[in-house]
Amino acid sequence: MRQLRGQERAITANRQTDWALADAFVAEDDALRWARERAREAGLASVSPGTGAALRLLAASADAKAVAEIGTGTGVSGIYLLLGMRQDGTLTTVDVQPEHQQFARTAFRAAGFAGNRARFIPGRALDVLPRLADGGYDLVFCDGDRAEYPDYLAESLRLLRPGGLVCFEGVFAEGRTVDSGAQPAEVQRVRELLRTVRESSQLLPTLLPVGDGLLCAVRRG
Repeated sequence: MRQLRGQERAITANRQTDWALADAFVAEDDALRWARERAREAGLASVSPGTGAALRLLAASADAKAVAEIGTGTGVSGIYLLLGMRQDGTLTTVDVQPEHQQFARTAFRAAGFAGNRARFIPGRALDVLPRLADGGYDLVFCDGDRAEYPDYLAESLRLLRPGGLVCFEGVFAEGRTVDSGAQPAEVQRVRELLRTVRESSQLLPTLLPVGDGLLCAVRRG
């Protein structure tokens, strides 16, 4: 290893600075900024730029052609997923609010994606997911009702091909997941999800410290 010269010094930073650097590392274009603004106006939380970049990377690493997304929002996460997917890939995105999906349609078009690159399905995820094809997906991204996360996992295992990825956004729950104090039911369900994924023989997991926590796991063959 090369020795540091006298004028060089080590750079140190705290964890908050590290997270800020991760979020600023990938620049966002006009389409993403527009989608974020629509989310803010609607009172929705979008994935952080760092989380989006991680999703883009994972979709590209999986050479994903078919991706299912739970929680369309206004299209921020969908743009990142589409950026990583194959050019002939299709994103199937589910949301209980059709009006939010209309914003996502506009954002996808502004980002340069053809209309056939995304399939929008309005409805509750646990009503829609059973209608999707077994083993038909390379990646499933979950950003819906935290109280339903363990149920999304069960559906995702059915939907994924062997070697496919499942990802869950927001598993830190703004620090409440590891807080020893009394927590609401949705945080208890996130803890249940984390235990299940970590202990499952079907999954190879990791927990990425981007945004509010991104839990990812590969379905073993």
